[in-house]
Amino acid sequence: MAVAAEAPPVDERLGSPRLLDRLVVRPEIGALLGALLVFVFFSVVTEQFLSPGGVATWLDDASTLGIAAVAVALLMIGGEFDLSAGVMTASTALVTAILSTRLGWNVWIALLASLAFALAVGAFNGWLVMRTGLPSFIVTLGTFLGLQGINLGVTRLVTGTVQVSGMRGAEGYESAGYLFASTFDIGGTSFRVSILWWVLVTVVASLVLVRTRFGNWIFAVGGAAQASRAVGVPVVRTKVLLFMTTAGAAWLVGSINILRFTSVQANQGITLEFQFIIAAVIGGCLLTGGFGSAVGAAIGALIFGMARQGIVYANWNSDWFQLFLGVMLLAAVLVNNALRRRAERVRR
Repeated sequence: MAVAAEAPPVDERLGSPRLLDRLVVRPEIGALLGALLVFVFFSVVTEQFLSPGGVATWLDDASTLGIAAVAVALLMIGGEFDLSAGVMTASTALVTAILSTRLGWNVWIALLASLAFALAVGAFNGWLVMRTGLPSFIVTLGTFLGLQGINLGVTRLVTGTVQVSGMRGAEGYESAGYLFASTFDIGGTSFRVSILWWVLVTVVASLVLVRTRFGNWIFAVGGAAQASRAVGVPVVRTKVLLFMTTAGAAWLVGSINILRFTSVQANQGITLEFQFIIAAVIGGCLLTGGFGSAVGAAIGALIFGMARQGIVYANWNSDWFQLFLGVMLLAAVLVNNALRRRAERVRR
């Protein structure tokens, strides 16, 4: 009687990856679970959270933070930090406001001038980091202090105060305000157009990161800059462009703010840079670079918005929000490190 040959053992690595393994390699999975938890919690605690007006409010809160956080996430994936991003939102708003209200420039031309200013500062940050080899933390801390001094000094010199106002009467305000600071209605509820800008920035950044050669370069220079240079990756150009991207996102946030509120304080934006970084870390970025996602940073900003407004709706003391940030940051770092180790094992 013939004996059937025993089937050879199948290597599990050749089979289809399990759903859990596919999810683990996504940097934003931890942030997504955190966002669901925060959403469910405040939905139960307060009825106003899920009202149309409530949703519009926490989406608006998250939008401007999310725009900058997505750009900061790209920079962190590339292995660098930008501590000047927060104060840059005020610097660009001040440039736009001073040129429009004091020198009589058309708002659109003033916006272009402030964009050029932001990109120049971003390029300088990137060039100085790569030229000197100094940590970006130190370089951009210097830029942060410099911009803060310029904001206060120039504003006092021009206006005699620390505030610039009067944007509503500037030429070109109506059309610029429509693009950057208008609202749109859904079901009778007004939502800020900054939410659409946030979605657009997130989609573009995600496509660049996962669908383009430049996106591959970002992961490469953040994971192993020297090895990347050895195989032809333009490390200097990539990092300079990332710093310029962060500055450009700060310009967009500053433009939205100045056109929405029509005035700006010289000391605005201070400490925002830490919120941008925290949102990116909550979204899956590692402080060591080479890991993260734009979608994750957007979700991190969403968690910010939901928590900040949820605490208000629950009538809790706003000081608890700082505790929430600290807990979320530590939890995110631990979870991200664990997810990356698991992802590395899955990919082997």
